[in-house]
Amino acid sequence: MSPFDDRHPSTVADWDDARRKARLRDTSLWHEWKTLRRTRSAVLRVVVLLAAVLVVFAQYLTYDVEPEQVRLARTDPAILPVAAPADPEDWDTVVVDMVGLGGLDASATAAALPALRGMGVVWAIRYDNEGIDTKVIADLIVRATELSGLKNIVLVGHSMGGVIALEVAKHIHLDSDRHLAGVILDCTPVDLNAVRPESRGRGEDMVRWMRWLPGARESRLLRLAVETYARRDRFVSYGGDGRPPGIRFGRLRVVMGEVLREKIFSRNAASNGLIEVQFTAIVAGGATNDLKALAAPVDGKPRPAIVFIRPRDPSRDRVVDVEYSHQVLIEQAGGVDGTLSVVQARNTGHANPMQRPVEYNTVIDQQILPFIQQYQEQVRAQTTAAAPR
Repeated sequence: MSPFDDRHPSTVADWDDARRKARLRDTSLWHEWKTLRRTRSAVLRVVVLLAAVLVVFAQYLTYDVEPEQVRLARTDPAILPVAAPADPEDWDTVVVDMVGLGGLDASATAAALPALRGMGVVWAIRYDNEGIDTKVIADLIVRATELSGLKNIVLVGHSMGGVIALEVAKHIHLDSDRHLAGVILDCTPVDLNAVRPESRGRGEDMVRWMRWLPGARESRLLRLAVETYARRDRFVSYGGDGRPPGIRFGRLRVVMGEVLREKIFSRNAASNGLIEVQFTAIVAGGATNDLKALAAPVDGKPRPAIVFIRPRDPSRDRVVDVEYSHQVLIEQAGGVDGTLSVVQARNTGHANPMQRPVEYNTVIDQQILPFIQQYQEQVRAQTTAAAPR
């Protein structure tokens, strides 16, 4: 005989919602609380939620942020050799290339510009992934040139790299015995006003998040989210193509795989903190003062040449207002007695020599080399005259 045989079978008619709720109250964890029951239960829920959040946050710091902090603490800026000079007579000059926002290593960019060999031996800068100290980079270049017997230096900076190049140039021009023959700026924003509003807004949002969220400078999860969102046009459909609006998950997987491969697991990707420092360098807007420092001879060293590369059609540069930078450069380094040469390249966009190598190498060969070589000869003549007899 079953122990349930003596019980009356329940039917739908026996169901009572009020009795169900009463039963739930009587069996809840806090059913014995007689005063402030709702307040105390709400506080308990909040405490449990906060504990869960703290556990997740601790895991975030331990497994996402801390390993990256340890890795970045071991990084240093470095000079990487790229190519020998095309003419043996140019072994007295080095051309040092620096990449822009979001870049870490300029080697690939410099290798795409073999025309730079017409000025001298070609080196590339790899930034410290923890941040940028232009004095450290300048001292590194000076020490390397001393060891290599190179007297003359030409700096090349692409986009934000031009801001860094100008500051490095000031240190070399004012504080060393090396001769700065020229500084080549590729679509460089001379200050924050030169950055187009949409790009400026994204940069300001990024810096704001970096300063507000703990560990954001090192977090790979945050980087994955930001980089994926920046490519949303590739996987988000707004309709109009015969398909309903929404996320295309197949394309999303491709984008996330690309970001993981190129930005998260690659050791050549710039860190969040480096990108923040690079953007802050633009915000600081010290390029104008650097240009003023380069506009006068120092200790018998002549003024360096300043070259500005920009698209002939300014609308092709969607990041920098090159006409604004062009005007500021004319005011600071142009004029009858100026040292400025502006090169307007065809079919180029924003600092994209790897995408348009033919166009870049053409303008370097035809327009930049003859201009820089004039300053190289001035430097050589002055160096020869100053040599002890």
